[in-house]
Amino acid sequence: MENEFVILVDEHDHETGFMEKMEAHKKALMHRAVSVFILNTNGDWLLQRRALSKYHSGGLWTNTCCTHPLPNETNNDAANRRLSQEMGLQSDLTELFSFIYKEALDNELTEHELDHVFSGISDLAPQLNPDEVVDYKYISFTELNTDVKANPENYTVWFRKIYENVELQISKTEIK
Repeated sequence: MENEFVILVDEHDHETGFMEKMEAHKKALMHRAVSVFILNTNGDWLLQRRALSKYHSGGLWTNTCCTHPLPNETNNDAANRRLSQEMGLQSDLTELFSFIYKEALDNELTEHELDHVFSGISDLAPQLNPDEVVDYKYISFTELNTDVKANPENYTVWFRKIYENVELQISKTEIK
C-alpha cells in the first residue's frame, strides 16, 4: 500500500489530480474506485470476506473485489487487475453504473468515492490472496438480501449501499 496513489475526481468523474491513497482517505477527498460483482451461471453471487489485516473494514463481507484505478489505468483494467490479484479469477466484465458515496470508516478514515460498478460471470473456484481475502461464499440474492437486512454490521458500507441496485441492473442487462 506504500506510495499507492488514487485518482482524485469531481462529481462528473473528471480527474482533478492524484494523491497518496491513505492521505485521500484521511482528508475524505473524492476519488475514483471500481467494484466487481461476479455471479456464477446459477445466478449466485460470489462474496469475499476481507482479510482481518485490511486497513479498514477488515473481516467484513463484501462484493467479489474492489480497488482504486491507478493513474493512467482504465476502470476496466483496474477491475480486471484486482479480480485477478484478490480472487485469482478472470471474467469478461461489464460496467453497470457508477455512483458517489461518502461514509466514515474505522481507523479515522473516510471513503468518498465515485465508484464504477462492474459485473461478470464465472464458475471457476477462486484462488484467494490471503493478504486480501480470508474467505468466500456463493449466495443467492434472496439469501443475501435477507442476511444484509438482518445483519448489516457483517457487510461493508459500500456493499450495503449498492447490492440492491446491482441486482436491478443485472436483471436489466440479462447477465444471469
